[in-house]
Amino acid sequence: MSATRAFSTLCLRSQTRGRARFCYTAPRRFAAEEIADLTRRVSGMSGVLEARINSRAASLVILFNAEITDSERLRADLLALPLSEDRAPSGRAPKTVRKPVRLNGMSGSLAVLLSGNALPTSARLFALACCAQPTFARGWRDLRSGEGLTSHVLEAAAVAISLLRRDIPSASATVFMLGLGESLEESIVRRSDELLKTLLNPLDREVWIERDGQEFSVSADDVRVGDTVIVGTGAIIPVDGTVLSGEGMVNEAAMTGESAPVMKTRGNAATSGTHVEEGRLRIYAERVGAQTAVARISDYVEQSLLTRSAAQIEAARLADRLVPMILALAGVTLAVSADWQRAAAVLQADYACALKLATPVAFKAAMYKAGKNGILVKGADALERLAQADTFVFDKTGTLTSGTLTVTDSIVFDASFSAEELICLAASVEEHYFHPMAMAVVEAARVTNGRHFEHKEVEFIVAHGVASIVDGRRIVVGSRHFVEDDEGIDLSSFDATLDPLRREGKTLLYIGFGGKLLGVLVLRDTLREESAEVIARLRALGVKKIVMLTGDHASRAAELAARLGMDEVHANLLPDQKAAIIQSLKDKGAQIAFVGDGVNDAPALVGAHIGIAMQKGADVARLTADITLLEDNLARVADARALAIAALKRVSDNYKLTVGVNTAILAAAAFGLLTPTATSVLHNSSTIGILFNAIRK
Repeated sequence: MSATRAFSTLCLRSQTRGRARFCYTAPRRFAAEEIADLTRRVSGMSGVLEARINSRAASLVILFNAEITDSERLRADLLALPLSEDRAPSGRAPKTVRKPVRLNGMSGSLAVLLSGNALPTSARLFALACCAQPTFARGWRDLRSGEGLTSHVLEAAAVAISLLRRDIPSASATVFMLGLGESLEESIVRRSDELLKTLLNPLDREVWIERDGQEFSVSADDVRVGDTVIVGTGAIIPVDGTVLSGEGMVNEAAMTGESAPVMKTRGNAATSGTHVEEGRLRIYAERVGAQTAVARISDYVEQSLLTRSAAQIEAARLADRLVPMILALAGVTLAVSADWQRAAAVLQADYACALKLATPVAFKAAMYKAGKNGILVKGADALERLAQADTFVFDKTGTLTSGTLTVTDSIVFDASFSAEELICLAASVEEHYFHPMAMAVVEAARVTNGRHFEHKEVEFIVAHGVASIVDGRRIVVGSRHFVEDDEGIDLSSFDATLDPLRREGKTLLYIGFGGKLLGVLVLRDTLREESAEVIARLRALGVKKIVMLTGDHASRAAELAARLGMDEVHANLLPDQKAAIIQSLKDKGAQIAFVGDGVNDAPALVGAHIGIAMQKGADVARLTADITLLEDNLARVADARALAIAALKRVSDNYKLTVGVNTAILAAAAFGLLTPTATSVLHNSSTIGILFNAIRK
């Protein structure tokens, strides 16, 4: 009976030299383990360099050596591929997989343990000595290198005593349990690292771009800022940018933790590492290569795997300090009881493995959970400091407020135009511009559903505004400096109306038409809906003081602070003044978490004990911060605090459990209640249990 084929049909959707993308149908939806197995076997096919399967989009991307194979040959091999097979296709052996740790020592000691008296005692002792060779080597290496009395020395001493006493059951059980424990411990640590790395999606090496009206494929390294990138169904977005045209459902789970796909259309932000489930997008590339979000996150993850918290460092130090105590206990036990078996039993237990491994594993598990919830934590120490923070300091604009401007008023100085017509006139020339103020005006015009004014080609004046011709007259939309100084339009007669608006902290957009000021649009940033709830949650999570810093006017800042229930507010601040206030709070003993998003927040982010950057923050803020939000939701700040507190509680619980259980085992061994075999089984089993408790989600 023939095996079920993995792919029922395969359709070649796109190809370049060395890359092919197929869409497939399959007998059934692949399970996660089947995807992993298929990916491994396809990667092992002749000429294949890399394979990626996207089950949601039913897409298969293959990178291959064009001198060895081609898309047609690959398609034929893929259609012949069985759904499940132990042997790799094309007769080629599958890629090397990690071998179980100390397999030979484990299997050898287990064989000796189960053989009973079938073999001579001398043969069993020799076999066990060979199996225990790695244990002896590690103990000797630690002593010779000056590391002192370590857990490896304890293990070697325990096995040696059992062998010298010719206690074959104890020696074989000890060697087996040491190997099993080490294997499982390394597996758990490796799993915790891989959990963090699953936050990332691999990017395609080939990218489709549009230049001079032509679409063609280039290497991802050749994409430049300003290029128009084309991304279709099943492809991963390779750049950070803004959608120019098209529609698509984009899954952003890798970046935000939200599994539901999001509709992306013109003007929406596109983030690298997310993938298009359906549709086609033309994206203006704003950040490419190492500057993209996914590249920075990759760097952060690698950094986080190396960063140790104070709790982790202290646990390791304590484990090392306890080793001489255990050796001393074994010596006292031997002196009092004259029983080598008791001394060997004491040496079977130590605190090192659980103390040294459980703490970092617990932090990594918490960092993985944070990443899945849209929070990027750059190291275990960041979680620890966040849990210890007692004062939260918030920047206002873009943090407590949405950072999205809305038009609140339309003031017209020409009776021939209505307020709605002023908005529509400005929007007619601003619709070609992606500046936040321009987008706010276009949205206001859309709501009014008013007239669209025909105009000539739009001229962009960087950092000033836009200009065009409407009905034979020049229209300019932009800042006061642009309209008054560059265009020569006199605004002095309107100051009585405009000055109060500026004092209130409102943003003004000036519209000049035919050499005169036609009107002004008033824009204001809006308070985030979740801001008040976040402040309340932080207080419930033990935060003692909440402060707001802003460069805005004092009256507007005080009004906002009162609405949110802030303890302090500081307004009219320059960037260095924000940092000075942070330092002042630190000098008073506060443990500060600062939340901000702008370039001017970088000094404060660095100065705080823990810096948190918003998702839409400036690059320098995101790079400077210890924690970066992957989605534009302030609630994630409170979520991060809750996760940090939970992580430290788990670390504390594991610490108490490790000390309590191992102390009980040592006491029982010292009083002769446990044999060396029983001690080894109990000690290693408890260590593995504590590690699994650390990694659980």
